[in-house]
Amino acid sequence: ANFHCVRMPDGEILNRYKDEWNTPRPESYREDVELAAVSQQPAAELYGHLRAGAESGWDFSSRWFSRAGDFSSIHCTGIVPVDLNCLLLNLEQTLAHAYELKGETGHSIRLVLAADKRKKAVEKYCWNESAGFYMDVDWVEGKQKTAMTLAGISPLYFKHADNHKADRVQEHIRDLFLKDGGVVSTLETTGQQWDAPNGWAPLQWMTIKGLENYGFTELAGEIARRWIRLNTAVFKRTGKLMEKYNVVNTHLEAGGGEYEGQDGFGWTNGVLLALIQQYGAADL
Repeated sequence: ANFHCVRMPDGEILNRYKDEWNTPRPESYREDVELAAVSQQPAAELYGHLRAGAESGWDFSSRWFSRAGDFSSIHCTGIVPVDLNCLLLNLEQTLAHAYELKGETGHSIRLVLAADKRKKAVEKYCWNESAGFYMDVDWVEGKQKTAMTLAGISPLYFKHADNHKADRVQEHIRDLFLKDGGVVSTLETTGQQWDAPNGWAPLQWMTIKGLENYGFTELAGEIARRWIRLNTAVFKRTGKLMEKYNVVNTHLEAGGGEYEGQDGFGWTNGVLLALIQQYGAADL
Protein backbone atom coordinates (compact mmCIF):
# COMPACT_ATOMS: atom_id res chain seq x y z
CA ALA A 1 0.00 0.00 0.00
CA ASN A 2 1.05 3.59 -0.59
CA PHE A 3 -0.96 6.58 0.62
CA HIS A 4 -4.58 5.94 -0.50
CA CYS A 5 -3.77 3.08 -2.89
CA VAL A 6 -3.55 -0.65 -2.19
CA ARG A 7 -2.23 -3.26 -4.62
CA MET A 8 -4.38 -6.37 -4.24
CA PRO A 9 -2.97 -9.94 -4.48
CA ASP A 10 -3.49 -10.22 -8.24
CA GLY A 11 -2.22 -6.72 -8.99
CA GLU A 12 -5.47 -4.73 -8.98
CA ILE A 13 -5.40 -1.26 -7.45
CA LEU A 14 -8.12 -0.38 -4.94
CA ASN A 15 -8.32 2.43 -2.40
CA ARG A 16 -8.36 2.89 1.34
CA TYR A 17 -8.65 5.78 3.78
CA LYS A 18 -5.27 7.11 4.83
CA ASP A 19 -4.20 10.35 6.48
CA GLU A 20 -0.65 11.64 5.99
CA TRP A 21 -0.11 12.23 9.72
CA ASN A 22 0.44 9.72 12.54
CA THR A 23 -0.32 12.08 15.40
CA PRO A 24 -3.40 12.57 17.60
CA ARG A 25 -6.30 14.37 15.96
CA PRO A 26 -6.23 18.06 16.98
CA GLU A 27 -9.96 18.02 17.74
CA SER A 28 -9.67 14.90 19.94
CA TYR A 29 -6.10 15.08 21.20
CA ARG A 30 -6.77 14.00 24.78
CA GLU A 31 -9.09 11.15 23.77
CA ASP A 32 -6.56 9.79 21.27
CA VAL A 33 -3.70 9.87 23.77
CA GLU A 34 -5.86 8.12 26.37
CA LEU A 35 -6.84 5.43 23.87
CA ALA A 36 -3.19 4.89 22.89
CA ALA A 37 -2.36 4.25 26.55
CA VAL A 38 -4.60 1.15 26.59
CA SER A 39 -4.07 -0.04 23.03
CA GLN A 40 -1.83 -2.95 22.04
CA GLN A 41 -0.81 -1.01 18.93
CA PRO A 42 2.10 1.44 18.72
CA ALA A 43 0.72 4.94 19.31
CA ALA A 44 1.71 6.27 15.88
CA GLU A 45 -0.13 3.41 14.13
CA LEU A 46 -3.22 3.90 16.26
CA TYR A 47 -3.29 7.63 15.50
CA GLY A 48 -3.09 6.89 11.79
CA HIS A 49 -6.06 4.53 12.03
CA LEU A 50 -8.07 7.06 14.02
CA ARG A 51 -7.39 9.78 11.46
CA ALA A 52 -8.36 7.44 8.62
CA GLY A 53 -11.57 6.53 10.42
CA ALA A 54 -12.41 10.21 10.75
CA GLU A 55 -11.68 10.68 7.04
CA SER A 56 -14.16 7.90 6.23
CA GLY A 57 -17.10 9.73 7.82
CA TRP A 58 -17.94 6.59 9.81
CA ASP A 59 -16.25 7.94 12.93
CA PHE A 60 -16.47 5.54 14.54
CA SER A 61 -17.79 2.06 13.86
CA SER A 62 -17.00 -1.56 14.63
CA ARG A 63 -16.41 -2.05 10.90
CA TRP A 64 -12.93 -0.60 11.52
CA PHE A 65 -12.11 -2.84 14.54
CA SER A 66 -10.09 -6.06 14.50
CA ARG A 67 -11.67 -7.18 17.80
CA ALA A 68 -15.40 -6.78 18.31
CA GLY A 69 -16.25 -3.94 20.65
CA ASP A 70 -12.62 -2.93 21.21
CA PHE A 71 -12.08 0.64 20.03
CA SER A 72 -8.33 0.35 20.67
CA SER A 73 -8.13 -2.36 17.97
CA ILE A 74 -9.13 0.07 15.20
CA HIS A 75 -7.19 -0.68 12.00
CA CYS A 76 -8.88 1.48 9.40
CA THR A 77 -5.86 1.91 7.10
CA GLY A 78 -5.66 -1.87 6.84
CA ILE A 79 -9.13 -2.07 5.30
CA VAL A 80 -10.28 -1.69 1.69
CA PRO A 81 -13.82 -0.31 2.11
CA VAL A 82 -16.48 -1.44 -0.34
CA ASP A 83 -18.34 1.88 -0.24
CA LEU A 84 -15.24 4.01 -0.90
CA ASN A 85 -14.38 1.96 -3.96
CA CYS A 86 -17.95 2.09 -5.27
CA LEU A 87 -17.87 5.88 -4.88
CA LEU A 88 -14.61 6.04 -6.84
CA LEU A 89 -15.96 3.66 -9.48
CA ASN A 90 -18.94 5.95 -9.97
CA LEU A 91 -16.60 8.95 -10.17
CA GLU A 92 -14.51 7.24 -12.85
CA GLN A 93 -17.65 6.48 -14.87
CA THR A 94 -18.91 10.05 -14.46
CA LEU A 95 -15.61 11.55 -15.58
CA ALA A 96 -15.43 9.16 -18.53
CA HIS A 97 -18.86 10.36 -19.67
CA ALA A 98 -17.85 14.01 -19.19
CA TYR A 99 -14.72 13.55 -21.32
CA GLU A 100 -16.81 11.81 -23.97
CA LEU A 101 -19.17 14.79 -24.09
CA LYS A 102 -16.14 17.09 -24.52
CA GLY A 103 -14.86 14.96 -27.36
CA GLU A 104 -11.71 13.98 -25.46
CA THR A 105 -11.86 10.33 -26.44
CA GLY A 106 -8.48 9.33 -25.08
CA HIS A 107 -9.24 10.47 -21.56
CA SER A 108 -12.71 8.91 -21.76
CA ILE A 109 -11.37 5.51 -22.80
CA ARG A 110 -8.70 5.60 -20.09
CA LEU A 111 -11.34 6.14 -17.40
CA VAL A 112 -13.74 3.58 -18.88
CA LEU A 113 -10.96 0.99 -18.62
CA ALA A 114 -10.07 2.09 -15.08
CA ALA A 115 -13.72 1.82 -14.01
CA ASP A 116 -14.02 -1.63 -15.57
CA LYS A 117 -10.94 -2.83 -13.69
CA ARG A 118 -12.23 -1.43 -10.40
CA LYS A 119 -15.68 -2.95 -10.88
CA LYS A 120 -14.20 -6.40 -11.49
CA ALA A 121 -11.94 -6.00 -8.45
CA VAL A 122 -14.82 -4.96 -6.18
CA GLU A 123 -16.81 -8.00 -7.26
CA LYS A 124 -13.80 -10.27 -6.86
CA TYR A 125 -12.67 -9.13 -3.44
CA CYS A 126 -15.77 -7.67 -1.74
CA TRP A 127 -18.59 -10.02 -2.73
CA ASN A 128 -19.12 -12.94 -0.35
CA GLU A 129 -21.21 -15.58 -2.07
CA SER A 130 -21.81 -17.70 1.02
CA ALA A 131 -22.95 -14.71 3.06
CA GLY A 132 -24.77 -13.11 0.12
CA PHE A 133 -23.42 -9.66 0.89
CA TYR A 134 -20.70 -7.15 0.00
CA MET A 135 -17.96 -6.90 2.62
CA ASP A 136 -14.97 -4.72 3.40
CA VAL A 137 -11.58 -6.38 2.91
CA ASP A 138 -8.73 -6.62 5.41
CA TRP A 139 -5.89 -6.36 2.91
CA VAL A 140 -3.22 -6.82 5.60
CA GLU A 141 -4.64 -10.20 6.64
CA GLY A 142 -5.62 -11.01 3.06
CA LYS A 143 -9.23 -11.82 3.80
CA GLN A 144 -12.69 -10.30 3.94
CA LYS A 145 -14.06 -8.76 7.09
CA THR A 146 -16.89 -10.80 8.56
CA ALA A 147 -19.19 -8.01 9.75
CA MET A 148 -22.12 -6.94 7.60
CA THR A 149 -22.66 -3.18 7.45
CA LEU A 150 -24.78 -0.85 5.33
CA ALA A 151 -21.64 -0.08 3.34
CA GLY A 152 -22.66 -3.26 1.51
CA ILE A 153 -25.60 -1.44 -0.11
CA SER A 154 -23.25 0.74 -2.17
CA PRO A 155 -23.06 -1.55 -5.24
CA LEU A 156 -26.87 -1.41 -5.44
CA TYR A 157 -26.99 2.36 -4.98
CA PHE A 158 -24.57 2.86 -7.88
CA LYS A 159 -26.18 0.05 -9.95
CA HIS A 160 -23.01 -2.03 -10.09
CA ALA A 161 -24.46 -5.29 -8.74
CA ASP A 162 -26.12 -7.96 -10.88
CA ASN A 163 -29.69 -9.04 -10.12
CA HIS A 164 -28.69 -12.21 -8.28
CA LYS A 165 -26.44 -10.35 -5.87
CA ALA A 166 -28.94 -7.53 -5.40
CA ASP A 167 -31.59 -10.08 -4.41
CA ARG A 168 -29.29 -11.64 -1.83
CA VAL A 169 -28.44 -8.21 -0.38
CA GLN A 170 -32.07 -7.12 -0.09
CA GLU A 171 -32.91 -10.28 1.85
CA HIS A 172 -30.37 -9.33 4.51
CA ILE A 173 -31.56 -5.72 4.58
CA ARG A 174 -35.10 -6.98 5.23
CA ASP A 175 -34.20 -9.71 7.73
CA LEU A 176 -31.28 -8.16 9.63
CA PHE A 177 -31.01 -4.40 9.16
CA LEU A 178 -34.66 -3.29 9.10
CA LYS A 179 -35.81 -1.97 12.47
CA ASP A 180 -38.83 -0.01 13.72
CA GLY A 181 -37.33 3.34 12.71
CA GLY A 182 -35.51 2.43 9.49
CA VAL A 183 -32.27 0.56 8.86
CA VAL A 184 -29.47 0.24 11.38
CA SER A 185 -25.92 1.02 10.24
CA THR A 186 -24.31 -2.18 11.52
CA LEU A 187 -25.45 -5.25 13.43
CA GLU A 188 -23.07 -4.59 16.34
CA THR A 189 -23.91 -2.58 19.48
CA THR A 190 -20.63 -1.13 20.73
CA GLY A 191 -21.30 2.40 21.98
CA GLN A 192 -19.86 3.84 18.76
CA GLN A 193 -22.24 6.18 16.99
CA TRP A 194 -22.04 4.46 13.58
CA ASP A 195 -23.13 1.13 15.08
CA ALA A 196 -26.45 -0.17 16.32
CA PRO A 197 -28.89 1.07 17.46
CA ASN A 198 -28.28 4.19 15.38
CA GLY A 199 -29.50 5.02 11.90
CA TRP A 200 -28.19 7.86 9.73
CA ALA A 201 -30.00 9.76 6.99
CA PRO A 202 -27.45 9.24 4.16
CA LEU A 203 -27.46 5.49 4.72
CA GLN A 204 -31.28 5.40 4.74
CA TRP A 205 -31.22 7.25 1.42
CA MET A 206 -28.62 4.99 -0.17
CA THR A 207 -30.47 1.89 1.01
CA ILE A 208 -33.86 3.08 -0.23
CA LYS A 209 -32.52 4.18 -3.61
CA GLY A 210 -30.38 1.08 -3.97
CA LEU A 211 -33.42 -1.14 -3.42
CA GLU A 212 -35.53 0.93 -5.80
CA ASN A 213 -32.86 0.53 -8.49
CA TYR A 214 -33.51 -3.23 -8.54
CA GLY A 215 -37.28 -3.19 -8.19
CA PHE A 216 -37.52 -3.89 -4.45
CA THR A 217 -40.00 -1.07 -4.07
CA GLU A 218 -42.05 -2.56 -1.25
CA LEU A 219 -39.05 -2.87 1.07
CA ALA A 220 -37.73 0.54 -0.01
CA GLY A 221 -41.09 2.12 0.78
CA GLU A 222 -41.28 0.43 4.16
CA ILE A 223 -37.86 1.77 5.16
CA ALA A 224 -38.80 5.25 3.94
CA ARG A 225 -42.09 5.33 5.83
CA ARG A 226 -40.51 4.09 9.06
CA TRP A 227 -37.77 6.74 8.80
CA ILE A 228 -40.27 9.51 8.05
CA ARG A 229 -42.42 8.43 10.99
CA LEU A 230 -39.44 8.38 13.36
CA ASN A 231 -38.13 11.78 12.25
CA THR A 232 -41.60 13.27 12.56
CA ALA A 233 -42.24 11.78 15.99
CA VAL A 234 -38.93 13.04 17.38
CA PHE A 235 -39.60 16.48 15.91
CA LYS A 236 -43.02 16.62 17.55
CA ARG A 237 -41.51 15.51 20.84
CA THR A 238 -38.47 17.81 20.84
CA GLY A 239 -38.99 20.47 18.17
CA LYS A 240 -35.72 19.33 16.53
CA LEU A 241 -34.34 17.29 13.67
CA MET A 242 -31.29 15.27 14.70
CA GLU A 243 -28.03 14.19 13.09
CA LYS A 244 -28.79 10.52 13.86
CA TYR A 245 -31.63 8.46 15.34
CA ASN A 246 -32.15 5.36 17.44
CA VAL A 247 -33.95 3.14 14.93
CA VAL A 248 -34.17 0.12 17.24
CA ASN A 249 -36.07 1.76 20.12
CA THR A 250 -37.83 4.74 18.60
CA HIS A 251 -38.73 6.10 22.04
CA LEU A 252 -35.08 6.66 22.95
CA GLU A 253 -32.64 9.24 21.62
CA ALA A 254 -29.58 8.20 19.62
CA GLY A 255 -26.26 8.19 21.44
CA GLY A 256 -22.72 6.90 21.48
CA GLY A 257 -19.57 8.38 20.05
CA GLU A 258 -17.26 11.11 21.22
CA TYR A 259 -19.62 14.08 21.38
CA GLU A 260 -23.18 15.04 22.22
CA GLY A 261 -25.81 14.58 19.54
CA GLN A 262 -26.15 17.57 17.24
CA ASP A 263 -29.46 19.37 16.75
CA GLY A 264 -30.36 19.97 13.13
CA PHE A 265 -28.36 18.47 10.32
CA GLY A 266 -28.36 19.12 6.59
CA TRP A 267 -28.52 15.49 5.52
CA THR A 268 -31.41 14.75 7.88
CA ASN A 269 -33.37 17.74 6.59
CA GLY A 270 -32.69 16.98 2.93
CA VAL A 271 -33.39 13.25 3.08
CA LEU A 272 -36.57 13.75 5.08
CA LEU A 273 -37.93 16.35 2.66
CA ALA A 274 -37.08 14.22 -0.37
CA LEU A 275 -38.68 11.12 1.13
CA ILE A 276 -41.83 13.00 2.16
CA GLN A 277 -42.11 14.31 -1.39
CA GLN A 278 -41.97 10.76 -2.73
CA TYR A 279 -43.74 8.76 -0.02
CA GLY A 280 -45.87 11.31 1.82
CA ALA A 281 -45.82 12.68 5.35
CA ALA A 282 -46.28 10.51 8.43
CA ASP A 283 -49.73 10.20 9.90
CA LEU A 284 -49.11 10.24 13.66
